[in-house]
Amino acid sequence: MPPESSAPWLELDRVTVRFPIRRGILARVRGHVQAVEEVSLELRRGETLGLAGESGCGKTTLGRVVAGLETPVAGEVRLAGATLFAPGRSRPLSRDQRRRIQMVFQDPMAALNPRMSVGDLLTEGLVEHGLLDGETREAAAARLLAEVGLDAALAGNYPFELSGGQRQRVCIARAIALRPDLVVCDEVVSALDVSVQAQVINLLTDLRERHGLAYLMIGHDLSVLRHVAHRIAVMYLGRLMEVGPAGSVVAAPQHPYAQALVAAVPVPGAPRKRKALPGEPPSAAHPPAGCPFHPRCPLAIPICRREMPAMRENSGHRVWCHLID
Repeated sequence: MPPESSAPWLELDRVTVRFPIRRGILARVRGHVQAVEEVSLELRRGETLGLAGESGCGKTTLGRVVAGLETPVAGEVRLAGATLFAPGRSRPLSRDQRRRIQMVFQDPMAALNPRMSVGDLLTEGLVEHGLLDGETREAAAARLLAEVGLDAALAGNYPFELSGGQRQRVCIARAIALRPDLVVCDEVVSALDVSVQAQVINLLTDLRERHGLAYLMIGHDLSVLRHVAHRIAVMYLGRLMEVGPAGSVVAAPQHPYAQALVAAVPVPGAPRKRKALPGEPPSAAHPPAGCPFHPRCPLAIPICRREMPAMRENSGHRVWCHLID
């Protein structure tokens, strides 16, 4: 894991994202959806941070903020010490900043232009940013395909002619083509077969070691994140619940929600039964007072219904729970 003493390369400071709810003929704003609420995280060079939580918890929105695809309404985003977003001050990412942060999406078929060949998809960014460095587009495409374990002959194919795993590898190759420092990976293996998932995870790990990449790895499967991430952050209804080393978050989670996530992961051959959380997550348009998890928490106490817990440090974990001493 990157040394804790190294300065954070990416910093999120109390980042908040809300989406307006518009109704009526005039589409007037009638409320807001709380997508991300006061999230603070840091990411160091060469580190992989896993971002876990069930669907709708805000993890993809947070990834889009990091990639510059969403603008927070409050909080700061800093890259290498330079402020990208701050209250009352928002500007588009520069070309170099966009080059340094790339994103791989969950659905590769939707992310790839069906009218472009694989070779053109891989080299379009290189041409735009002037990064061919004397290579022909054909040679650059062959090199990038080799980096992700694909045959150079696929450069002439179109996305619909590839398998799901091949398409996701093309998306990864396109992301690393611009020599980024950080790649945001949004559920990159969730739509793939289990055997292909392992191959893609091994590929991402190899590319991280080869190029010194940092990853923000978004997913809901803690068993996958445990194998690829240095740290895991658990989100629920837009807020952080727990952040800590990947191994100990999975082996000894401290927040009741993180414990429920771990208990829901199937373990082959294990005698224990999977435990499902009761009820459904509250509406992000009408979040509950206090801790957002208290309506489903089996350990909730009266203060949980009144006050959002402050962050508490415990055994190397940051936990937002009133039950932590």
